[in-house]
Amino acid sequence: MCSSPALSQVAMAPDFQAVDLDGKNVSLSDYRGEVVLLHITNIENPLCRECENALDAQTNQLSRLAKENPGVNIITLNVRKNSFSLDGRALAEDWWKANITWPWIEDFDPYLLTGKYIDYSTLDGGFANPTLILIDKEGNVAGLYHVYQLGKGEIDGIQSAESLKSSLERIEAGGASGFEGISSSKGINYLGMFALGIVTSLSPCSIALLLAMFSYVMTARRKDEYLRKTASASKEGFMIGIAFTLGMAAVFFIVGFFLSDIGVFIRQARFFDLAAGLLMIILGINIIKPIGEIIEPVRSRLSFGRGNSDAIDEETIAEKKGIMERLVSVSMNLFRYSAFIGAFTLGVFFALGWAPCAVSLVFPVLIWLISQDVTPIGGALMLFVFGVGHGVPVIPIATFSRAVGGQIGEKYIAAGKHVTKIFGLAVIVIGLIYAVRYLGFKMW
Repeated sequence: MCSSPALSQVAMAPDFQAVDLDGKNVSLSDYRGEVVLLHITNIENPLCRECENALDAQTNQLSRLAKENPGVNIITLNVRKNSFSLDGRALAEDWWKANITWPWIEDFDPYLLTGKYIDYSTLDGGFANPTLILIDKEGNVAGLYHVYQLGKGEIDGIQSAESLKSSLERIEAGGASGFEGISSSKGINYLGMFALGIVTSLSPCSIALLLAMFSYVMTARRKDEYLRKTASASKEGFMIGIAFTLGMAAVFFIVGFFLSDIGVFIRQARFFDLAAGLLMIILGINIIKPIGEIIEPVRSRLSFGRGNSDAIDEETIAEKKGIMERLVSVSMNLFRYSAFIGAFTLGVFFALGWAPCAVSLVFPVLIWLISQDVTPIGGALMLFVFGVGHGVPVIPIATFSRAVGGQIGEKYIAAGKHVTKIFGLAVIVIGLIYAVRYLGFKMW
């Protein structure tokens, strides 16, 4: 029935409502009591040449099935990345002379329809194009075929009209129920993302920069009150810490939305696992010991006349500091109207401006997110929670007096020296696991 991994439990097919290319309303629940073949594919211009033969063959087999069995229920959900392309039905009829008589629905970003079936249409982190899902009369998933996958070739292979008819008849007779589609084992773990945010916040350079920034902001606003640790100063500092953290998290939310959106298609690339693995290994090494320090002895021997280059580096650093100071000044002006808005804006600027300091810590998380089977909003929420965890050290530093906040920051820095090295080793191990996937050794 299905050559994909064993399916054991009953899984209800997610319902959807849409309008097909003929202007007719289509709802999966309207087919309750009948067997349905759900066809998920990606046909548009430009089209991947590698997968065209599989798309052509499977579409024409569905056309044969519909022609020879007028009563069969087929629904196509066509993923569309290029909104300027002709629709998939028009292209299939023009390119492959397919006779498409069943409901054909185009699904655009943010993929509200096909996103519900991402656990079924994804295999080993990549989109199976096309995917065929057989749904029984009770609305349960009864069979699943991953026909083809970019970079891997045929998985379950082209399903002929005859084999599909036989499968649908068995499901109609109630003899093939009880299957479950391949579901992703990488469920959204918000608690894990929050903890990961805390771990990555322990970068000594991040904490040091935070201490300097908050010392400047709080002292500039209420120098006398802040130096004395009063109740009002602590309350205001707490609110500023919360607002600053939410500002950082908002930036991560936006990044997570777009990364998850493109991740569905990046994962199809043949070299994704290898490239992601090698990059994570490099980042892990950089976390343990900056690569710049590792190559410095070699670079110093090969470089001559470094006086000029050093001067340029100092000018560049001064320029970056100047930009950051200007952004802080903008936030300080907003503090006059609202401390919350000012701190929120400061969090946004900090998330954008401090990136070079902690890119080795944050970038592995972004690579991991791209590799996950999550919808754009799911990815955005995951990184938002990560951003909240990343900003946790800000709250106690901002809440207490500068002396106490400084002591807390020093403890964070001391802990960070050890935690970040452990995190670096973990990133290297994960990178190796990703890289060997390219060679066919799959550990998940």
